[in-house]
Amino acid sequence: MPPDESLVAFFLMNSNSSPKHSARGVLWTLVVAAAWLLGACASRSPETSDATSSGWARTNNLGSSAQRVDGASWQHLKLPGKQLNQYTPVHHEGRNALYVESQSSASIIRHPLKVLPSELGLLAFSWKVPRLIPGADMTDRDLDDSPVRIVLAFDGDRSKLSGRNQMMSELARALTGEEMPYATLMYVWANDAPVGTVIVNPRTDRIRKLVVESGTRGLNVWRDHERDLRADFEKAFGEPPGTLRGIGLMTDTDNTRSSATAWYGPLRMVGATAAK
Repeated sequence: MPPDESLVAFFLMNSNSSPKHSARGVLWTLVVAAAWLLGACASRSPETSDATSSGWARTNNLGSSAQRVDGASWQHLKLPGKQLNQYTPVHHEGRNALYVESQSSASIIRHPLKVLPSELGLLAFSWKVPRLIPGADMTDRDLDDSPVRIVLAFDGDRSKLSGRNQMMSELARALTGEEMPYATLMYVWANDAPVGTVIVNPRTDRIRKLVVESGTRGLNVWRDHERDLRADFEKAFGEPPGTLRGIGLMTDTDNTRSSATAWYGPLRMVGATAAK
């Protein structure tokens, strides 16, 4: 199955869709029109994981403006055709953390939510990466791996979508009962791309990555970030953000067939009013 960030974007925003077709069937019937959408058609039941009830999960502060969806909390989701990462809650160097081991694998820890555009403020997160993934290149669809990612799925005005993206969204609805997110923003650590670079997904321009770390500087120490969600979305997509519908984290090594480890600290969201 082709490597695909759109699987992550879809699963991040939708927690209750019921698959109607197998990924194999879609591969043969829709390979040209919807190759990047294949994963939406396979089972995606949450995997059992201590991460969802750990100290790390309990210390995430998504703020009063972040409304839970259907009582959902953090879930570990398997991506179709991918091996699972191992996510383990730990206490590492003075903070609750989620330790991930990835061996030619990719899976996501995600939390559906609802944050209105007027409530978007700052997102604080931290990660620790011991080493980069040799050969990884997020501009190349066949080498698109990253030791750490923070993933954000947004709603928006779908009338602005291109004809191709509207077709993909409608196809997703027909196959699964749910639409693709209007836009997905990822914070990533790149091997070479300069900090501040926006990398557009090669399959759909509705998924864009913002490089917040690059190269070997800062490896093997905790790196703390505080990002302005509205400003970053506008930089990446050239328009104001819609409602934030999901947040997640993912390490992936499936494309390069390599391995990686990392730690994620708790996430904290500061609403627009408090952020001023």
